[in-house]
Amino acid sequence: MRTREAKSDLASTGGARGGQQALDAARASQTPAVAATARIVARLKDQPGPLLPVLHAVQHELGCIPAEAVQTIAEALNLSRAEVHGVITFYPHFRSAPAGRHVIEICRAESCQAMGGEQLAEHARHALGCDFHASTPDGEFTLEPVYCLGLCAQSPAIMIDGQPKARVTRDKLDRLLAQARQAAAPEDAR
Repeated sequence: MRTREAKSDLASTGGARGGQQALDAARASQTPAVAATARIVARLKDQPGPLLPVLHAVQHELGCIPAEAVQTIAEALNLSRAEVHGVITFYPHFRSAPAGRHVIEICRAESCQAMGGEQLAEHARHALGCDFHASTPDGEFTLEPVYCLGLCAQSPAIMIDGQPKARVTRDKLDRLLAQARQAAAPEDAR
């Protein structure tokens, strides 16, 4: 019986181009997202399990994890693009497109559901004209589900731009959305 030597397809894992050489090339990129991603990866790549911290830092700086950043991250960390993409799509916190000016998170946990959370979510979808994980056409709002804000005794709860709001009714949601829109309006338009 003839034995064959196992060969690795390095191109599929990013290993063929990865590491420091890929990082240096990305730093010199004329694409701002690629250059920013390379700077972040260079800072975080040597810590244990760097992928999640890198993804969080990229999203914090760029507002999302754009497709062109995935290749840079994969090559610099010697991962496949599929591995990086898999992590991005597994965690709902990560975005591949920028969020709206205001992020509305509606609690989808059991306590909020029992207190009218589904009706509130349906009202929000209708009022904003978009579904979960999407933004309004004008880019003002992004609607996201969240699974427990810790306000179970004051259900249903939402969060607007990181600020929790409890006992939210349809009318209260409408007022909060109007306040957010008004706060975003330029001074001369008021």
